[in-house]
Amino acid sequence: MAAPEPEVAPRVPLRVVVVHWNQPERCAATVRRFLGDEVEVSVTIVDNDSRPGALRQLETELREEFASGRVELIPSGRNAGFGPGANVGLRRFLERVDDGDWAALCPHDVDLLDGCLRGVLEVLDTVPAAGLACADVGDGMVPVIDPYFGGMTVPAVWRADDAGDADSPRWEHVDYPHGTLMFLRRDCLGEVGLFDERYFSYCEEADLALRARRRGWGVGLVRNAGVRNLHLGSSVALVDYLQTRNTIVLVRENSGRYHATIRGLITLLQVASGTIRPGGRPLVFDARARLLGLRDAVLGRMGPPPASVLPPPA
Repeated sequence: MAAPEPEVAPRVPLRVVVVHWNQPERCAATVRRFLGDEVEVSVTIVDNDSRPGALRQLETELREEFASGRVELIPSGRNAGFGPGANVGLRRFLERVDDGDWAALCPHDVDLLDGCLRGVLEVLDTVPAAGLACADVGDGMVPVIDPYFGGMTVPAVWRADDAGDADSPRWEHVDYPHGTLMFLRRDCLGEVGLFDERYFSYCEEADLALRARRRGWGVGLVRNAGVRNLHLGSSVALVDYLQTRNTIVLVRENSGRYHATIRGLITLLQVASGTIRPGGRPLVFDARARLLGLRDAVLGRMGPPPASVLPPPA
């Protein structure tokens, strides 16, 4: 009788980088979910210049976790966006060779489904060329990069050879990983670099994936390793501005000026249609913010968004 095969164990510890801004209770709950998973983790919280009261509350919420040494807090000193905040934590990860091969990255309000981390890490151990990956948000969609529309999602195509793995974590090639819960390999980051900080937030993961794929790294989604983003933390105007501006820049730099021009014309048509027929607007639609995003993309204005699309201070 053949001896049973040994269980495949994920590499530990896993460094988790959590980017936080003014949501201490949600951030603390997210950190505890990671610490309560079956995988050994160490957590780096990068605070993007939260209000003093919010930062004090976060330190109070996680007092015991900080004392244990499993959680650390790095104030970034500025709110430069998700990508730049993530880079602060990822640089710390790269400096610590004992952190292992992979870092996980997420915003401050995610919920792990049972077995998420273990499922992702076990699958990644079977894909030697994997450089970037993400967990499964359960929407049945696949992230793709369109030459005109930039990063977007399309319905997954079910294949007959997936039948035996319908409920098990499995690797699925995608164009870019979504930002709800990303996994980044140390060697990949060392070769292609970190997030392009011009983007502030949105599209930075697509840009990083394009750079990684050009260097031969695999990018994938681990289907059935579940995670959920619990809240939409930004205003509609801010999201629409950043998505519009950054998408056009991403298209221009990776597909060319012709494609970016067509994308700009499509944006104008979307604004006109949404203004004339309000009932047909998408959930994220702000005509003024979208036009500002188009303007700034044309002018090459990147980095933090203008104050006019930011929500009023609390």
